[in-house]
Amino acid sequence: MKHRLHGTHRVRGRILCVTSNFPRWAGDSTTPFVLHLAQDLQELGWQVHVLAPHASGTAPRETLMGVQVERFRYLWPPKLETVCYQGGALINLRKNRTNYLKLPAIVGSECFSLAHRLIKGKYDLLHSHWILPQGFNGILTAGLLGIPHVTTVHGGDVFGLQGALLTKFKRFTLRHADAVTVNSSVTEKAVIQIAPHLKELHRIPMGVSLHKVKPSLSTLELRNRYRRGNGPLLVFVGRVVEEKGVEDLIRAVAILVPRFPDISALIVGEGQDRSALEGITKTLGLTDRVIFTGWVEPDVVPAYLAAGDIFVGPSWTESQGLTFIEAMMSKTPVIATRVGGIVDSVRHEETGLLVNERSPEEIAAAVARLVMEPSLADNLRTRGYRLTVNKFSRISSAQAFSELFDRMIQAKETSSVDKRVGI
Repeated sequence: MKHRLHGTHRVRGRILCVTSNFPRWAGDSTTPFVLHLAQDLQELGWQVHVLAPHASGTAPRETLMGVQVERFRYLWPPKLETVCYQGGALINLRKNRTNYLKLPAIVGSECFSLAHRLIKGKYDLLHSHWILPQGFNGILTAGLLGIPHVTTVHGGDVFGLQGALLTKFKRFTLRHADAVTVNSSVTEKAVIQIAPHLKELHRIPMGVSLHKVKPSLSTLELRNRYRRGNGPLLVFVGRVVEEKGVEDLIRAVAILVPRFPDISALIVGEGQDRSALEGITKTLGLTDRVIFTGWVEPDVVPAYLAAGDIFVGPSWTESQGLTFIEAMMSKTPVIATRVGGIVDSVRHEETGLLVNERSPEEIAAAVARLVMEPSLADNLRTRGYRLTVNKFSRISSAQAFSELFDRMIQAKETSSVDKRVGI
């Protein structure tokens, strides 16, 4: 594969990443794993540009934390661009049905912008995140231009977009991509059910940072602020929406109060269902024990995770579950539901405790067990941290993608040479 010189640095290749979910600005509440992957690939010598939807308050073009970003417009005025962000497109569609009327605009604008960027930018590879619409649009554009195309499936695109017609679009996309990656075993199984016998299917989980960022708040400060007496202090971090199971955690706290009078819980994050959950907290008489912090700066999240005695993630569905891995990285024992890709990282009684979804009673029992068995909690901390370092780091994820990109570009170049010489 040919390498280009960019300034004084040798560039392995130019990648265009197209995604519907990307931080709108520095410190945004939007999950940053696509940004992190772009940053890590650039550390490995790739030049990465990102194409994402525009939203009110975002810059059409900017360099965000070292990554060049272009955001395409799909409706005017900007306040109408509400399909993406704020929890993700699937949640926005569920919460506001009028967003369905905007889908043709965002799909068409993305396809046009993608074709324009690929023609203008002279990219070596297209990396699309989520099957629909990014993967499908990538097939229509990169395929016509002869550019290698890798589609990454994150889970919501296979579990949340159902129906015979959508399944046909997904199958077409998966079969025509040069390679497909998935983030977990459950996502892999779902992809195989839609499109079996893919030649290039790879499981590459998204990773978490192994570098500790010094937060503006210390773990000790947070513990002193929120922990009541002898505790325990439970912590949840994520989108405050129904499917994350926050209500189950709140009801588990109510169950545990008679046994552990000093128990408290932190709900760290923001979401569309926060007001309803705060209402449930008030009804149960837990307003002094269950604290909703709202959105916090990303660099502070590890301090909140480490401040907790136990991390509780009662999700009803989860394709991978990066927050669980981040909690293990913070050496906080984890209680999680045995759903989706969570089980790839949270292994029962080895790196965490697993419970059934929608079961406050099981959450309460698991919390009580960790409080009463400190040796078990210590073992979960040690083993969870070790697994994270060995298998779920950002650098291992970026290296796996980098090796795949190298092979895809080399295969395309070899095929082009063979065609020119008539082999």
